[in-house]
Amino acid sequence: MGGLFGVVSNQNCSKVLFYGTDYHSHLGTENGGMAIFGDKGFYQTIHSISQAQFKSKFIADYREMNGTMGIGSINNVAPQPLIVRSKFGTYAIAASGLITNKDTLAEGLLRQGVSFSEMAGGGVNPVELVARLINRGETLIDGIVNMQKLVEGSLCLLILKDDGIYAARDLFGRFPLVVGGTGRKGEYVIATEASALQNLGYDVILHPGPGEILILSRSGIKQLRPPTAEKKVCAFLWIYTGEPSSTYEGRSVEIAREHCGRALARKDRVKADFVTGIPDSGIGHAVGYAQESGIPYKRPLVKYTPGYGRSYTPPSQEIRDLVATMKIIAVRDVIRGNRMVVCDDSIVRGTQLKNFTIKKLWDNGAREIHLRVACPPLMYPCIYGSSTRTKGELAARKAIRSLTGKDQESIAPYLNPKTRAYREMVEWIRKDLNVTSLKYLTIDEMIDAIGLPEEDLCLYCWRGC
Repeated sequence: MGGLFGVVSNQNCSKVLFYGTDYHSHLGTENGGMAIFGDKGFYQTIHSISQAQFKSKFIADYREMNGTMGIGSINNVAPQPLIVRSKFGTYAIAASGLITNKDTLAEGLLRQGVSFSEMAGGGVNPVELVARLINRGETLIDGIVNMQKLVEGSLCLLILKDDGIYAARDLFGRFPLVVGGTGRKGEYVIATEASALQNLGYDVILHPGPGEILILSRSGIKQLRPPTAEKKVCAFLWIYTGEPSSTYEGRSVEIAREHCGRALARKDRVKADFVTGIPDSGIGHAVGYAQESGIPYKRPLVKYTPGYGRSYTPPSQEIRDLVATMKIIAVRDVIRGNRMVVCDDSIVRGTQLKNFTIKKLWDNGAREIHLRVACPPLMYPCIYGSSTRTKGELAARKAIRSLTGKDQESIAPYLNPKTRAYREMVEWIRKDLNVTSLKYLTIDEMIDAIGLPEEDLCLYCWRGC
């Protein structure tokens, strides 16, 4: 997905830009960048953050930057923000999301004589591709609108010009943008994560709607295009992706996770000595489970935070495995001889969970491990973000293929806990993970925990539509 942050101010904004961008570090592990506009024009800085935290890479840069407007990005896809000189003037551009037809669009432009100067991962930088598409419009807004019509996938966008920051949310609002202010005219921020606002002194003003385009400037906030469609917000934001202190569409991430844990406990009769959550995103689910069940909460696994990000976001399995191995440390005296309920947000591939987390619990003397998962088995790779790439990666699909000898066209039976097919799939995953028992929330239970109407949520990962 990646994270975006922008700031408009009446004074030097480099410190706010630096810390606001850093508050999106949980959304990417490969690339970071900032661009600022001031009296001397544009200043841009981009670094790889694959081997270092954002703060350590950019602290010297931000102290040299001076300007009243800026945008920043953290992501796994491409170096950004980029500086572009166009018929609309010079601007800096950053984007988050996934363009699934990137190669097709790039080939079409190349055949028309358009050249690309930025490369990412051996291909065209998708942010430059977006800029090239926008520049074909009659106006900047016309270009953004036409680009969104051509792009398949999901894309949120920030453009920094001399007159302000132009912001566009993706057409179905699958991923968030939030605008904050201080109450003083000319002091605004826009971010992927609402949690980036609070400690910087900003309050949430509004959540742009699907396809909505705004400009933030020292004159205020102006809507340039109203929302264009009904929203379909990614349900996984509340289950895993989002920062616990964030809110989306007015719904708290942490409270939603507690509701998931409570729902798991209400349908459970397991006997255990304590409840725990796999750090960090499983903790909220475990807190809810403990509250509902009355079983005490303990921490048999702790995360060594400095230097280790999420094991879910790096692009290669080798790096994901390394992070999963190193970041979680077992507390043997808590684990030894005990029965435990272990709450997690999801089972995506299952590789790290089995080979590292569960193994550490057994190796340190666990008596029983009862795994409880806050969303249903994932059935489809996300086509709007870059978290999973193929069906074959998913633990549920591996189970189905092993049980039936092939991929199934209809997965409806595998989403219904009342069917034999579902029970056999879950049992296969349980054995593969080597846990005492395994239970998932259903789709309906997950939706109830989030608290939004079903029609407002993107459930593609489970239903494929």
